Amino acid sequence: MAITSAGVIGAIFGSFLNVVAYRLPRHESVVKPRSRCPSCGVPVRPIDNVPVLSWFLLRGRCRGCSTRISARYPLVEAATALLLVGVVLTQHSAADVALGVALVLLLVPCALIDLDYHIIPNVLTGPGAVVAIVLGTALDPSGEPGRLIAGAAAGGFLLLAALVYPPGMGMGDVKLAGTMGLFLGAAVAPALLIAMLVGIVAGVVIIARGGSDGAGSARKTGVPFGPFLAIGGLVALFVGTPLVNLYLNHFVH
Repeated sequence: MAITSAGVIGAIFGSFLNVVAYRLPRHESVVKPRSRCPSCGVPVRPIDNVPVLSWFLLRGRCRGCSTRISARYPLVEAATALLLVGVVLTQHSAADVALGVALVLLLVPCALIDLDYHIIPNVLTGPGAVVAIVLGTALDPSGEPGRLIAGAAAGGFLLLAALVYPPGMGMGDVKLAGTMGLFLGAAVAPALLIAMLVGIVAGVVIIARGGSDGAGSARKTGVPFGPFLAIGGLVALFVGTPLVNLYLNHFVH
């Protein structure tokens, strides 16, 4: 029941996160009006707004004007559902489950918005940090000092990177890294490492595809770092603590 509920709730939240990612950068309300087709403006009927399923039933097109609907919508819904199921399966305490769910719901829209607009809105990271502190203090007060230290360390690390090389790192990335630390605690360290490794690989691929003007093409592409942070944060959510323990047991003691 818990797994099924997590999947259903995750798909519903994924549908809402699609709305957040679309409307928030446009400074529109994420609550009203009802979802509508961007092409014809016709409100989406409730039967056509069932996460994942409706997209397939409509064959990826608007019922009113037959405009193609991006496959990103059902993919985000399905991915959010799977991630919440993963949280329920892998996290064992109430604190870990609550923090894990909240982190997923933060990282998904941050990654989507940064991918589209190269910004990470303060209206997401600010409340996200507050939620992390409230949940951590209420459900796991003994672990909260460590998470606060991790948040400060992660944010400070990327702040230093942003000061050293401003074109490669924005303040939105700094704030997101700090907020991730408030959720992940010490596991934010492998999250940042994974984010950097994935970012390097993506940069190499872009340069390779750019041919003789590879470096110039990479600079023009301006790949945002937020999605890589999100990938690192999600990986660390599930395996970050074992990675930290592995490092401490084999290289510190």
